[in-house]
Amino acid sequence: MPILNTFAQVIAKPFPRVISPRAYGVINYINVGFLLMRGGWFWRRNKRAAVGAFVGGGTVLVLNLLTSYPGRARHAISFHSRREIDLGVAAMMSTLPEFFAFNDDEEKKLFTAEGVLIAAITELTQFPGGRQTEMQRSRAA
Repeated sequence: MPILNTFAQVIAKPFPRVISPRAYGVINYINVGFLLMRGGWFWRRNKRAAVGAFVGGGTVLVLNLLTSYPGRARHAISFHSRREIDLGVAAMMSTLPEFFAFNDDEEKKLFTAEGVLIAAITELTQFPGGRQTEMQRSRAA
């Protein structure tokens, strides 16, 4: 896994998990829109970066559509498993510039930032069986 993604996870680990499953889904859809928009923006300047953005946006969209969020219909991917998958997606986003051979271009920064953002958001999300926030513990008592 790229070093910046791991660093983001280590930094976010001591913070309480404050992102609800519903907010997590919304954040992912916003991220899909952003990636698809950036793909369109990159198309004239750098087709490889545009394809990378479309691949990343499509991956996040398919994962979001196939995930069983708590309180929703059952789908192919359990919400608990989504955490592990998203850490892989964060690594994939960070390595797309190398894979599509635009590693030395300015557009690489977007993919590095996306990988770090996905890792941090995943670490701050309330997944079942994970750490509870202080508020959740006080409600349970």
